Amino acid sequence: MITDLALNRIEGIITDKRRILTDITDRHGYSYDASFGVYVPELVLQPVSTLEVAEIVKLANEYKIPIYPRGRGTSLSGGPLAVEGGIVLDFSKWTQTLEVDPDDLIAIVSPGVITSDINKAAEQYGLMYPPDPSSSHVSTIGGNLAENSGGPRGLKYGVTKDYVIGLEVVTPEGEIIRTGGRTVKNVTGFDLTKLIVGSEGTLGIITEATLRLIPKPLATRTLMAVFDDIVDSGRAISKILRSGILPSKMELMDQQSIIAVEEYEPLGLPIDVEAMLLIEVDGHPDALAAELNKVEEKCMESGARNIYAAATKEEEAELWKARKLVSPAIVRIKPTKISEDATVPRSKIPEMFKRLKAIKEKYNIHLVVFGHAGDGNLHPNIIADQRDKEEMQRVEKAVEEIFTAAIELGGTLSGEHGIGVMKAPFMEMELGSTGLDMMKRIKTAWDPNNILNPGKIFPKQGQRLVLHHDS
Repeated sequence: MITDLALNRIEGIITDKRRILTDITDRHGYSYDASFGVYVPELVLQPVSTLEVAEIVKLANEYKIPIYPRGRGTSLSGGPLAVEGGIVLDFSKWTQTLEVDPDDLIAIVSPGVITSDINKAAEQYGLMYPPDPSSSHVSTIGGNLAENSGGPRGLKYGVTKDYVIGLEVVTPEGEIIRTGGRTVKNVTGFDLTKLIVGSEGTLGIITEATLRLIPKPLATRTLMAVFDDIVDSGRAISKILRSGILPSKMELMDQQSIIAVEEYEPLGLPIDVEAMLLIEVDGHPDALAAELNKVEEKCMESGARNIYAAATKEEEAELWKARKLVSPAIVRIKPTKISEDATVPRSKIPEMFKRLKAIKEKYNIHLVVFGHAGDGNLHPNIIADQRDKEEMQRVEKAVEEIFTAAIELGGTLSGEHGIGVMKAPFMEMELGSTGLDMMKRIKTAWDPNNILNPGKIFPKQGQRLVLHHDS
């Protein structure tokens, strides 16, 4: 409970009253994200300086008030939800710093900067910021750092943590520290930078980041291959990667996602196939033709029915448009979309496809599969109607089996969405009780009062996945 005295002190820290939101209408706008559940915070603050954040955190420790860092609310795992009340810190207004240093190949950014804007700024110097989550045009870099976001380019270039070399962080007790720096190599002590990135706002609040940039590839080429059997498409992925070719993107769409896109915006895609692979190679123009030929060869060896290579940039954009339209297309079928990101070793992709087929039939659910198949990061999406309690109970069981299948195949609960609230009940299944306990010990040591983002990552006793609401 935030007392009047605490609120008065907060008003002394953030003197601009427009950045203190107490009205229930305003607060309700921060009660949800792109996952499930509605939790209305007691207060929303919009800090725009490190000092403001530090003072707020110190006060929160004194009054034992939970704090929830938040970007643009695009989280698919419940990352910024105020599950225990308290204060949401909205960083979307904090966009002042976006500096590119082309000599050091770095960018220095404030937490509220939109991710795609970083890449746009880098491109002016012939550079690139590779991490490209699908929400990059709206998500903040602070949110990406908290969740260690990935994206289609993760296959070749890695995820967010691979490009973070320095951070400014407010600790859970309100101290300000810097980790890493401006150098690509840094092995001074524990790697706190990597520990904080992906900790989902539970170990510290990132107030500035130093990001590594790389030279932008000179050219790209894109190919589409269609398969009558989705398992064959999985084999094609393995064969391509074993051939010595490392595509920059390798995306999969199953039959249901192809049909949904065609009904949403007809692009001339074949709807009588089980799977479609979109493959992009990048690098020097002279090398790309040979690489594309090798990719075609491996697809045909794996049973591809047909292959189409884009001849122009316009044709390339048209092919990728199909992949971008999947999410808006499938929510027209039913209003509720459960988006998962269970990830398996590349060699297990064909087996995971078989498991997903069986789960779909067992629970009679509308399961659509797409995602970053080249690195095993699949996105099994279930389309349902949250108002149908019986259907949602089947969906919950199906999601649990999807997680179980991924773990049994040597995979992980999450490749890029994070754990948050949604996957906390399954943490012990992957980590074991000792592994989970080690993480809890780190959390307790850093945040003894459990102020930062409580209720995330670590499951409560008896917590389970619930996607429906009992009436």
